[in-house]
Amino acid sequence: MSQREDFKRTIAFGDIALSYMKRNELPAIPRNYELWYTYAAGFNQALNHAVNSVLETRAEISNQDVGEIYDRYLSPNHLGDRIDKVGNNISEELDGIIHLVESGLVSTGDYGASLKAAQGALASATTPSQVKKLIRDLVAATSTTESANHKLDEQLKESRAHISALQERLESIRYESLTDELTTLANRRHFDQSIERSIEEAGANGESLSLLLSDIDHFKKFNDTFGHQTGDQVLRLVALAVKHNVKSEDLTCRYGGEEFAVILPRADAKKANEIAERIRHSVFSKELIKRSTGENLGRITISVGVANLRPDDTASDLIARADKALYAAKAAGRNTVCGESEPKTASTAA
Repeated sequence: MSQREDFKRTIAFGDIALSYMKRNELPAIPRNYELWYTYAAGFNQALNHAVNSVLETRAEISNQDVGEIYDRYLSPNHLGDRIDKVGNNISEELDGIIHLVESGLVSTGDYGASLKAAQGALASATTPSQVKKLIRDLVAATSTTESANHKLDEQLKESRAHISALQERLESIRYESLTDELTTLANRRHFDQSIERSIEEAGANGESLSLLLSDIDHFKKFNDTFGHQTGDQVLRLVALAVKHNVKSEDLTCRYGGEEFAVILPRADAKKANEIAERIRHSVFSKELIKRSTGENLGRITISVGVANLRPDDTASDLIARADKALYAAKAAGRNTVCGESEPKTASTAA
């Protein structure tokens, strides 16, 4: 998408955000603007659902409602708080394990002392009754130690289970932080981290690397005509088409509002263009049906730009060329794939 188109799209979201704030007579503070901008852009499905739920029950949404929804779905501290909580729980479990191990060492030390004492007593035992008493004491000490060890084993198993569950929660939080909720593709943060790493790996191994940038054609007009819920359906449809036409090692991302990116390790220009064409055709081949009415809304098309890694490329270099190729695909009539070296010969066949 060109800088001009990106400007027009984001300004439109900003205008919608301001209109919601005016309609509900909400203070024009950054928190409120961020929430309504996110609502207008449709980035956060859970947030949109929460806002819609309030609006369905009453005509206006209060500043308190906005604050509660912001804290739940947008607060920068929200994810950090959850990570801190899990981290504290893991720390507590580890402290408990250390305490259990120390208790076990004390128990083992006591048993060792009992054995040493028994060894000395056995050397001086002269009667059967003394030997029997010694044996009884050893049996009792062994039984006590076995019981303590069994209890320690059970407690360690329980702690391991707790830590495993906490690790799963951390992984879930990590996945959530790197995943776009609406499309379930990787989010922009994940993309930014991965593109740098992919370029480094490709350079170190002397391998090819390609990047696809795609954009849904006329998405704003479609969104304005049929509403955000249908627009969300379109985004999910395109995301599914992208996901189903790449390999597991490829990274599919929601790059922006209606833009998608695919990082293709070990893919040269020819392979990358083939994949881009498969994705484009897959999207075009599906007719969109409005779920609420069964109305046929026609076909969705996307434009795709393809860029291939060059020696000494930075992430910005590669992204800029993919974006330029995407702009060329738009200029060529949309529903088109353009490689960076062939913007005027791109295919627009269905």
